[in-house]
Amino acid sequence: MTHNARDGSTTDSWRSRGTSEPVSERSIEQVDAWWRAANYLSVGQIYLLDNPLLRRPLEAAHVKRRLLGHWGTAPGLNLTYAHLNRVIAERHQAAMFIAGPGHGGPAILASAYLDGTYSEIYPDVAETEAGLTRFFRQFSFPGGVPSHAAPETPGSIHEGGELGYVLSHAYGAAFDNPDLLVAAVVGDGEAETGPLATSWHSNKFIDPVQDGVVLPILHLNGYKIANPTVLARIPRSELESLLRGYGHEPFFVEGGFDREDPMEVHRRFAEVLDVVLDRIAAIKSRAAAGDTGRPVWPMIVLRTPKGWTCPEVIDGVRVEGTFHAHQVPLADARDTEEHTRILESWMRSYRPEELFDEHGAVVPLVRELAPLGEARMSATPHANGGLLRTELDLPAIDDAAVVVDAPGGRDAGATGVLGSWLTEVIRRNPTTFRIFAPDELASNRLQAVFEVTERQWNAETVPGDEHLARAGRVMEMLSEHQCQGWLEGYLLTGRHGLFTCYEAFIHIVDSMFNQHAKWLNGSRELPWRRPVASLNYLLTSHVWRQDHNGFSHQDPGFIDHVVNKKPDVIRVYLPFDANTLLAVSEHCLQSTDEINVIVAGKDQEPVWLGTDDARAHCARGLGILPFAGSERAGERPDLVMACAGDVPTLETLAAVSILRERIPELSVRVVNVVDLMRLMSEDQHPHGLSDAEYDSVFTTDRPVVFAYHGYPWLIHRLTYKRHGHDQLHVRGYLENGTTTTPFDMVMLNEIDRFSLVCDAIDRTPGLGERFAGLRQEMQDARVRARAHTREFGEDAPEITGWRWPAVG
Repeated sequence: MTHNARDGSTTDSWRSRGTSEPVSERSIEQVDAWWRAANYLSVGQIYLLDNPLLRRPLEAAHVKRRLLGHWGTAPGLNLTYAHLNRVIAERHQAAMFIAGPGHGGPAILASAYLDGTYSEIYPDVAETEAGLTRFFRQFSFPGGVPSHAAPETPGSIHEGGELGYVLSHAYGAAFDNPDLLVAAVVGDGEAETGPLATSWHSNKFIDPVQDGVVLPILHLNGYKIANPTVLARIPRSELESLLRGYGHEPFFVEGGFDREDPMEVHRRFAEVLDVVLDRIAAIKSRAAAGDTGRPVWPMIVLRTPKGWTCPEVIDGVRVEGTFHAHQVPLADARDTEEHTRILESWMRSYRPEELFDEHGAVVPLVRELAPLGEARMSATPHANGGLLRTELDLPAIDDAAVVVDAPGGRDAGATGVLGSWLTEVIRRNPTTFRIFAPDELASNRLQAVFEVTERQWNAETVPGDEHLARAGRVMEMLSEHQCQGWLEGYLLTGRHGLFTCYEAFIHIVDSMFNQHAKWLNGSRELPWRRPVASLNYLLTSHVWRQDHNGFSHQDPGFIDHVVNKKPDVIRVYLPFDANTLLAVSEHCLQSTDEINVIVAGKDQEPVWLGTDDARAHCARGLGILPFAGSERAGERPDLVMACAGDVPTLETLAAVSILRERIPELSVRVVNVVDLMRLMSEDQHPHGLSDAEYDSVFTTDRPVVFAYHGYPWLIHRLTYKRHGHDQLHVRGYLENGTTTTPFDMVMLNEIDRFSLVCDAIDRTPGLGERFAGLRQEMQDARVRARAHTREFGEDAPEITGWRWPAVG
């Protein structure tokens, strides 16, 4: 069932038009009027400060001083939007619109204004001449709105600032939305990006029964900023073969060249769109009746001139249909009388007097093309996913947790334990939660989820394949871009998910992370945007446990990248055993409007805390490990040994066990950090500690030896204002790596237990001279450990068999 396109009631979706009659001339006139109005508004946003309806002759003072924006893609977007409005209303079809071409904001804003949504959300931009003046003035203007389809843009989940992700976002929106049509306009410049070229394969991962439909509309307008586009300059037969090879049935609409009558283009587009939607309805009907074959989904190729309807020639240079129309065709519209007149003539060519009444309101001929209520693509709740989001039904972590009789008394693979818990998460949330992974789910030890689900897959299967099914909750494709894009689309339309990836290769989506973080920052400032589920990264197969992959797989730097963003939206968690990973994951899956980065190991490691202690420790974010230290009640410690991350914690505790045995009079405090942002001050991050809290844990003047999962200078950056910072010594990854054993890896970066003991001796006043012999023993132990790896190819038994003394 879906919302009725006219009155918001529900009705069956995916209807065929049911007639071979051509679209009525009245409908074609409405489409053309909408298109002209949207083009007029697009031009006005780029150029005008005043006189929005040209009630007076245009003057230089009416034109913006700084002309910013992009015109070239707007006519094609406006054309597509207008035609979709017609079929949504006629077929009662739930739909959303995603604009891939960069800087398509003027077009999307124009349509949101024409259907009334914009004025509903922003009452100060009323459907009056004054409101229209404000609408034009704000575009790409200080204190206004961006030139992309940003969070401020009604109906948008896709900014388009960075190109390549429109199809990934569209398919993410379609997953588990069986009645939804997602119209995704792919710019031909965008089509040259690697992520977009990969995302055509998303049609092999869509289930025609449980999922919605993505309708790709490849817009060939021929040019990028200054160059022709590849797909517009290859023979049509080659392009058609390419698109059929991707698994689509392409339908071509071409027109607008040599000032062709737009009405003919409208008729062709309307005819093709009806055929395409009838094809989709038939596919959905067959699938509902039990057809299990992979559909060949239709798509549209729309070829129109770049900047269609702008002046053909300016200053003797061809503009329409060339790259000159990409941004601002009339860059001197304010500075020269001739260009001001050209701009006025251009805008009057759309006949605004037919489109807006004497008060500045949109005339019925235009407005009546739009669906009503939430059926409007600019008002669909699918593009404001927080309106649709429901809380996950999360099981208690206790049933999956590892029972701990004594700290470190039992080993477990953290992600394997998490996988068991996620199995129940999937069972309880069969239509609102998915896991996304680039072919690494089993490698990252989360394969327990296959007890209750499969990998979604709608391409060919052969004997021997495992866990492939037409419908499933696991989405795996060997493209980090695709996984991230799918997840973003899924989250922004109201659902929940988890992205698991090798730590070193999450950098592939650095820029996508940037864009999503900026989106969340923007949406948080808009009361009408409701909170969406957080984007949760689980990074494993991490830097310290890459003994068979080697240096290429050793990079913890994504954390550094993440903490550059505004603190309101980013969180970094370093759980140090299975139970703390469960506690962190439970929290992250309940959070909203954040990006949570969780880094955890997959190999067998000691479990240090029971469930209750793990929850309490993770809620604090950092804290003293009472079982580990040797400090005496009521006395200040001589030394603080701090750690963040599973391997650094193991090495720190092994070092502390040596110190406790060999220097029993030394008072050592052990501090573990799970929530990295707790190290920041409270005025820098919502999770930050006050100075008083920080001082109480780390002291103000005692040496602190800190073993950290990633690059050590990040800890200094987070704590540089803290008291006692000059006493802080951080060990971490130093970009020393190779294919070697786990312990040799930590020795290469001097974060091993023996190096940490040496640091403790070197940095605690009075220990250097007294325990020079112990320090030498530690150096010798490193030599022996390295020699053992070189002789036997594995770590020494005293390393692999080490246990916390109480359970040794």
